[in-house]
Amino acid sequence: MAYKKFICKNCLGKDRKNRRFRRLREELLTINQSCRHFKGVSNLRKLRCFPYFCKLFGIKIRKKMARRNKLQKFAEVLSFPNVYENEDVKISTLIGKNGEIVQLRGVWCEKHFANAQPLTLELACGGGEYSLGLGRMYPSRNFVGVDIKGARIWKGARVGLKESLHNVAFLRTRIEKITSFFAENEVDDIWITFPDPFLRESKENRRLTSPPFLTEYRKILKKDGTVHLKTDSPELYEFTLASIAADPSCTLLYQNSDIYGSLPLEMPELELKTAYEIMHLAAARTIKYIRFKIN
Repeated sequence: MAYKKFICKNCLGKDRKNRRFRRLREELLTINQSCRHFKGVSNLRKLRCFPYFCKLFGIKIRKKMARRNKLQKFAEVLSFPNVYENEDVKISTLIGKNGEIVQLRGVWCEKHFANAQPLTLELACGGGEYSLGLGRMYPSRNFVGVDIKGARIWKGARVGLKESLHNVAFLRTRIEKITSFFAENEVDDIWITFPDPFLRESKENRRLTSPPFLTEYRKILKKDGTVHLKTDSPELYEFTLASIAADPSCTLLYQNSDIYGSLPLEMPELELKTAYEIMHLAAARTIKYIRFKIN
């Protein structure tokens, strides 16, 4: 390959035997020209000629494209009737479709779903796979997926609208402020599906089954409301069991350190899989499940 023509004079410099040039030459020689989705090499990205290099090969610079796609999703999600956002956690009002200010605390079922069906939350819902799956499985229940990532919620909300799942909605906010948007005794049960385990001990209070979060759940759950945890993390699994044992208001109902190790599954809801679960199963990780109630 005539690699020299892909390098501008500014990047090449006078010393063609320097280490940077030799490393770049080796990388250029190993690139497959037919690949149009080359992710880039750190050394190449540092060069001023990198955009020209990408143009010659028809390579997409993913970082910039991903940024633009995120902004487009943020703008589009504001027009969805099944998505609510909160910009200021100090107040309990939400922003609904086309910027409409709404107050749903205590009246989610009445105002949004227009029924009196039981309400289930999915925390750290990501793309909303579990909320959507539960909505299809139980049309006589209401489901709200909660996550802070707007681009992920966009994906689930879009599917919900396409499939006309009127019993599924999404809330973009911080989970630690959940009591600002749901009232006492408003929620029947909570699903926590593959959350960040926050493995550092200094961040254990950010785990969604830590005592501070259990205190928040207690405020919004109905009497004997249940909490479900599904995770691949053995650390989070053991931590959750310890948190339940240390809290006298919590009662462990069921635990399984490998739900697929002893089929059939304990309940049909466990058959649903998020994108993270599919990824973990492909990596041969075991999936763990805990169900407990908060009195």
